[in-house]
Amino acid sequence: MSTQDSPSHLAPEADNPSASERFSFVDAEHSVLTFWRDKQIFKRSLAASKHKPEYVFYDGPPFATGLPHHGHLVASTIKDIIPRYFTMKGFHVERRFGWDCHGLPIEHEIDKSLGMSAKEAVDSLGIARYNAECRGIVQRYASEWEKTITRLGRWVDFDNDYRTMEPWYMESVWWVFKQLWDKGLVYQGDKVIAYSTELETVLSNFEASSNYKDVQDPAVTVLFKLVEEDAYFAAWTTTPWTLPSNLALCVGPDIPYVKVHDSTINQTLWLGEALLESVCKGHDVEVLDRVVGADLSGKRYEPLFPYFSHLNESGAFQVFADDFVSTGSGTGIVHMAPAFGEDDNRVCKANGLHASVCPLDSRGRFTHEVTDFESVYVKEADKAIMQTLKARDLLYRQETITHSYPFCPRSDTPIIYRSVPSWYIKVEPMRAELQANNEQINWVPEHIQQGRMGKWLEGAIDWSVSRNRYWGTPLPIWVNDTTGKHLCLGSIEELKSYTGVTVDDLHRDHVDELTFSLPEEPGTYRRIAEVFDCWFESGAMPYAQVHYPFENKAQFEQNFPAAFIAEGVDQTRGWFYTLQVLSQCLFGRPAFKNVIVNGIVMAEDGKKMSKRLKNYTPPDTLMEHYGADALRLYLINSGLVKAEEQRFSDAGVQDMVRQVLLPWLNGFRFFSTYAQIDQWQDSGSDKSSDNILDQWILSRLQTLTTKVNQEMQAYHLYNVVPALFEFIEDLTNGYIRLNRARFWQKEMNEDKQQAYHTLYSCLDTFSRLMAPFTPFLAEHLYQELLPFSANERPESVHLCDYPTANAALKDEDLEASVARVQHILVMGRQLRNDLKIKLKTPLKTLTVLHKEAQVLNDIARLTDYIQTELNIKDVLFSQQESDYIDFYAKANFPVLGKRLGKQMKHYAARIAQLNAQELEHLETQEQIEIDGQVFNQEEIHVYRQAKAGTHTTSNRFVSISIDPELTEELVAEGAMREIVSHIQKMRKQQGYKVLDRIDIRIEASDVLTHWCQHHLDYIKTETLANTLSFTKVSESGSRLSTDLSEVKAVVELSNK
Repeated sequence: MSTQDSPSHLAPEADNPSASERFSFVDAEHSVLTFWRDKQIFKRSLAASKHKPEYVFYDGPPFATGLPHHGHLVASTIKDIIPRYFTMKGFHVERRFGWDCHGLPIEHEIDKSLGMSAKEAVDSLGIARYNAECRGIVQRYASEWEKTITRLGRWVDFDNDYRTMEPWYMESVWWVFKQLWDKGLVYQGDKVIAYSTELETVLSNFEASSNYKDVQDPAVTVLFKLVEEDAYFAAWTTTPWTLPSNLALCVGPDIPYVKVHDSTINQTLWLGEALLESVCKGHDVEVLDRVVGADLSGKRYEPLFPYFSHLNESGAFQVFADDFVSTGSGTGIVHMAPAFGEDDNRVCKANGLHASVCPLDSRGRFTHEVTDFESVYVKEADKAIMQTLKARDLLYRQETITHSYPFCPRSDTPIIYRSVPSWYIKVEPMRAELQANNEQINWVPEHIQQGRMGKWLEGAIDWSVSRNRYWGTPLPIWVNDTTGKHLCLGSIEELKSYTGVTVDDLHRDHVDELTFSLPEEPGTYRRIAEVFDCWFESGAMPYAQVHYPFENKAQFEQNFPAAFIAEGVDQTRGWFYTLQVLSQCLFGRPAFKNVIVNGIVMAEDGKKMSKRLKNYTPPDTLMEHYGADALRLYLINSGLVKAEEQRFSDAGVQDMVRQVLLPWLNGFRFFSTYAQIDQWQDSGSDKSSDNILDQWILSRLQTLTTKVNQEMQAYHLYNVVPALFEFIEDLTNGYIRLNRARFWQKEMNEDKQQAYHTLYSCLDTFSRLMAPFTPFLAEHLYQELLPFSANERPESVHLCDYPTANAALKDEDLEASVARVQHILVMGRQLRNDLKIKLKTPLKTLTVLHKEAQVLNDIARLTDYIQTELNIKDVLFSQQESDYIDFYAKANFPVLGKRLGKQMKHYAARIAQLNAQELEHLETQEQIEIDGQVFNQEEIHVYRQAKAGTHTTSNRFVSISIDPELTEELVAEGAMREIVSHIQKMRKQQGYKVLDRIDIRIEASDVLTHWCQHHLDYIKTETLANTLSFTKVSESGSRLSTDLSEVKAVVELSNK
């Protein structure tokens, strides 16, 4: 048995520090935060890159009315990684935080706190006081946001933040709108649009589509009496509250309809033939007549309710025909209330009926026009309306259906669709341009481009940008109270030129009362009441955040569009969309070049994270338990960076500590332990190492560096992080594990110098590679490595340049060889496990099998490592795989089934008959011809199976076979290794230092004593023992059972 030059007990102590040496990632992160703050590292980073090329990043503004949650932290982590990376790549990256300060989220909070609606509050307080209340809560949680974002390790400029309520920001919003106005892209329309009765305002189409819920609603079939015959039209609706506003019915012009007599109720009905059975289920009906819908067009019926019967003279209460009607549900006859349905409105106008009644107030309650239900909320009126119709024998069928229904994303109350005057941006005419711009953007993940984003742009409709609210940027439109003419203003200066007043605030309470008149024009210009949709304000942030074009004009134009943005997948219909619309309107180009779209974070139970349900751990608590680096790694190593939904698991964060951060830390601690003992310092020499594993790990480092840079340039975080993890595994469980003995050598020879230099280079480079991803541990280890460098280095890892690969150190063949050896080690350990032979027991031979001699020759260069790791006496090599392995093949049915169709059965049988030579041909030539068809390796799966009587295993890279025969000497060697290992653990348990000498007393059987004496030098050298005596040991001695017999041992600190 060979001995090492230096005791092996050093390695376990270096890799597994004692309790007093335990490392706290959380404490280290707080120390790093203090270091960054005291040394002003972020500011210095910005200052150092001031004259470098600009890399423009837009940060979408969140509302500060709530605390940051896990979803915010996903985006924030991404928003930190990319700017850090490009800063280290030689760019100047401003990271300016922004706040969304206006709109419904703020007003809704105030309305709840005041216990009244916004309109009631403004009537009571006045708009100035109401806006003051809103201003007061805008940044309620700003300090908590700053604390959490800083704790996450995200570098962002809070001191130079932008707020959408600042006058200079609002002025740029005015300018943007004025450009659209001047281009003829703005108009006022009275359309049926999503409306929140709780918030008393219209919603944009993307807001209305963001919060669907499954609800139960009534579904009723109602009878409308014809004027000219004793019959009824049967129409279906899920919104009974719209029936008092009915003005027409609609049929499909080519749909077959039937006239039936219903004996059950003794009435005659018209309805769609295809729906006869479902509508009249349980009734005795007889078909009297058949027509198509066009034949029913123009027929008149009696108003269901008398409230708007006077509109009969305007063309109401008749049947229209339109192709939108279908027979998928209902009766085939659609009830039409043009104030509450987009198709209703369109069809009625197309047929000359321009009357539209909307008898609702701003809270969705019936007005005095609907006398029977005055002041009743529409959803609450459903039941009373159905009861009224039932009493009049006009309710033919009443059911309850479950369907998906839109809810207000702010108040979480049901949305209704109603006709409301609003100001619109013309989006529909620019669909093609928006889609073309979208093609120029690098979407990550790629499927968002043609999928969620592309589909949304295909159906983009005109955007309602006005809101009947109070706390927001006012629309800069003044209307003449006499002529009705409109003027749009685009700046504070322009406002002054018309009104003579200079304002320092653009909110409603400062501009609503400003009026003006124009020469030779009657009347006075007064501002309209609406404010902007807050999505318009956030969509204008590229321009407004720099007060463009009033300031920073040249700088903005030089650096537009942005290089990068990132938000959640829900923003495809929000901020991503509004950015694109306004950029197209202003400049005819995209607003950004690259975007990473993250998925939605759910609780571990699959439900939405909820404070009420307490189904998640708050982010700050997580970071104080596991550290921010672990949280960051967990988030970016998940499907979230592929826009997938992810169930958040605290255990997953803990896994990042155990699987990634601890091995990386222990790799450094292994290095630092011995480097401090040897007082080693890197000379900075680039002298190449002649050690094959040094060459391998340095080559792997170049491969990793190339991979990370390539994928980061493509914004593919999901490909970067696994590569970083793999290198940690190779470094700690590969390189360090296989090279420990080199660090244990007593003398500082050339080999040991090369080992130190190689490991130091890897740790130093890796800390810089990891800096954008794990900024805390990268900084900590960089600082710990600084004393080992003889050269002057930047004070922080985040002031360093990002690594680039050194092509001279790259050796792809060597990497492939070591990868095969790693497979050999895994398979060898598994074979031992299957044979129940401990790794400490040496085996006689292992045979490496591969058909290519060159592959075997490459592996042979690493024979020593195979012997050491698998405890093998001799490693053999053979190209005769068929002596050990049977080969067989199966057809890949999912792939081949599409191509071969009915021939699949024949070829599956032929593929199963392929012999070893034919399968070898397939593997070497990557294809094979069978009965006139050519097959590749994807279409035929080749399998390997050990021959009977052999102890062989294989994968697609390599095969091995071992000789499991155990001689007494092999068993004895295994027992010696176990004794040494046991004594090492005793040293550790008793708290001895790395270089402490010990005395050992052992009590064992005669056979085991004989073998211990035979390997005396090995035991003493490995355990750093001065003496080893064989004597009776007290009962307090530590016990160990070996394959030979039981051992009792005592370890004592030596006095020598």
